[in-house]
Amino acid sequence: MQSVGPYRFTEALGVCQVGTAWWAVDGQDRLVTLALLEGAAATDQPWREAFANAANAMAQAPGGQRYVKADLAAAQPWVAYPAQEGMGAQRLFQSLGMELHSAESRSDVLIPATGTVATPPRPVSGAPVSGAPAPVSGPPQLPWAMHATVPQQPQPEPQAVPTSPAPPGPAPAHPAPADPFAVSPPRIQPSTAAAARRGAVTWLAVAALLLAMVAAVGGVGVGISGGEDRTAPALVENFPAESPAEPGLRPWAQFPPSSPQERALAVAGPSLVFIEAIFTGLLRDRDTNAPLSATPLFVNRRCTGFVVNADGHALTSSSCVQPGEETVRRSALDALARTMVREGKLAAGQMASFITTNLEKTVFTGTGPGTAASARIYAQLNEAKGNTKAEPAVPVQVVKGQAVDSGNLALVKLAKGSLPTVELVPTAAATESGTLLVVAFATSDTDLRAATYRPQAKVVKVAGTSRRGALTMQRMGDDLGATSQGGVAIDPSGRVVGMIDQDLASPDRANRLVLPASAFDGLLTEGGVRPALGEPDRLYRTALDAYFTGRFGAAADDLARVVQQSPDNRLADGYRQNAAIRQQLEGDPAGVPAWARWLLAGAGTALLVVLVLLVAALLRRRA
Repeated sequence: MQSVGPYRFTEALGVCQVGTAWWAVDGQDRLVTLALLEGAAATDQPWREAFANAANAMAQAPGGQRYVKADLAAAQPWVAYPAQEGMGAQRLFQSLGMELHSAESRSDVLIPATGTVATPPRPVSGAPVSGAPAPVSGPPQLPWAMHATVPQQPQPEPQAVPTSPAPPGPAPAHPAPADPFAVSPPRIQPSTAAAARRGAVTWLAVAALLLAMVAAVGGVGVGISGGEDRTAPALVENFPAESPAEPGLRPWAQFPPSSPQERALAVAGPSLVFIEAIFTGLLRDRDTNAPLSATPLFVNRRCTGFVVNADGHALTSSSCVQPGEETVRRSALDALARTMVREGKLAAGQMASFITTNLEKTVFTGTGPGTAASARIYAQLNEAKGNTKAEPAVPVQVVKGQAVDSGNLALVKLAKGSLPTVELVPTAAATESGTLLVVAFATSDTDLRAATYRPQAKVVKVAGTSRRGALTMQRMGDDLGATSQGGVAIDPSGRVVGMIDQDLASPDRANRLVLPASAFDGLLTEGGVRPALGEPDRLYRTALDAYFTGRFGAAADDLARVVQQSPDNRLADGYRQNAAIRQQLEGDPAGVPAWARWLLAGAGTALLVVLVLLVAALLRRRA
């Protein structure tokens, strides 16, 4: 994705002869509109000065358009405007006399820099720029563009129509065509009554035809007004009063706006949960029961899960919430070795040998000899912090679990209801090629003890398949990190087609396998759980459809209801704010006007009456 300065372009707002207006986001995902001077205009000094003067004039004028950042000395000068204050980038190009066109017409708008470069008049320094540099005389032209000559089609000269009769001569070989407007007298003269009836029927038919044409024209007009016309957007005059939503997941920043990836991620994202299993106990010598440390050790297992019904049932990885005893013991030895390194009792290079030497000599027990280590599991939505045991963390219980070698799937229950839910595709099967959109919790923090985790998404290639018992699993060419186990692979509709799992055949056991959704049915049936969307989930998907089709007013209203019914769906609040801002900036498609509805209703009623009269007249005529 192209970027300038701290801004990353997301979508082209429009293009013109001298540059492009972009939607862009900064490092904090704040939305701006950015004007970028491109092509030969970026290398032409008069146009660079005109671009800079226009930006400064707009910023200094009373009630003008301020910009948040600019680089007017760059190879391609640019100016960024806050999206909350209107379409600043578009206004800047308009002040230069340029009209923006859709991005699809880019090849027709941006003309290559060929031909002789004409020098436009230099703008007065410090004076507001009211238009684009133009030649002194003649029609406006692009000074750096090659002007194509359009051949003019010769216009036929008008022919004089003779008014005198044609000279006498022999009859032509072919008779002249008959005048279509001439009326020859009928051979059989109808009676007066029959003529009257025929006249009435004719007038009724003509009236019916006219009304049908009126109805057809009215229908076309309504179709055009409802499908193409848009209300004029209202400019944002003030900053939004409410604080920006912090959903944790921002699909519009991870992928191009309105792309299939953004839509799929917006649908599935709210159902993801961060899961942390915390095991507490002591490492003891297997023979003497003597503890290896004076204080209890904490072993953390962190992964991802996804909610499958509104009651709080979720699916995740069994090796995360129900790891084997040896796995927990190895993790406890790793935690003890790191503590000894910090205390200076062990060199960092001796950690691996310390773990290997003591793995078979120790046991991990509770605080008393012979007792089991305690295990507690917590879940967090949207954005998570490691080692969190109080709110917003939610206690989790394991309902059912599978062995690692027979599925490695676990069904858990969160102690909370009315949660956002994802839809499953139970018929999804593994394929050996293609791409997948995978989503899971990840972090960029280096200190993992209290790291912050957020949902991350990535499009990955399928690198083949792998077998685990009777299951065929897809192998990904890339992964999302250590906590992606239990994450999801989704289709373009945002439905889950698989779960991310460990590759046990790999030495590093990276999370690069995808367990197909067809493997979920058995465990869900054993646990007595029926996956289903709740009413807020269906309303959320309806609202997203309205948002991605430009009906921002309807989207904002529906998303506000979703926020009330499902407060944990913080992404719904983020899209609600986006919809409100885009409605102010871009407007909504205009609905069918009232006069058109009345016209159609009246025309339909009149047409029905005329048709009834026409049928009655025809019946009388036959009688």
